Amino acid sequence: QVQLVESGGGLVQAGGSLRLSCAASGRTFGSRPFGDYAMGWFRQAPGKEREFVAAISRDGSMTYYRDSVKGRFTISRDNAKNTVSLQMNSLKPEDAAVYYCAADYTSWLPTFKTEYDYWGQGTQVTVSS
Repeated sequence: QVQLVESGGGLVQAGGSLRLSCAASGRTFGSRPFGDYAMGWFRQAPGKEREFVAAISRDGSMTYYRDSVKGRFTISRDNAKNTVSLQMNSLKPEDAAVYYCAADYTSWLPTFKTEYDYWGQGTQVTVSS
């Protein structure tokens, strides 16, 4: 069974930082190694659609961000440890949401939630002003 588990969420003041992590269960998931999947982070605030935040290619060589987080957030991955992280700096109240990591086997750098095959349960990020 594929499992992605997020951690690192919490309450932070505006301007602060958080580092989210996402761990994939086992050495492989979906019968394929972790390094075969592009990984992404999405977020969903109350009453809003789930939106793309960042994506990283299978080998970590390429990344892509939504405009509002460019220069503040950094996505990275460690294929040896089956983890993907999201370093969030200079947080703003509008960054508050439940953050989800996701895995996609097909696309190189997917940005649409419909492209992703597997999802974690999410971790809450709260930013106080």
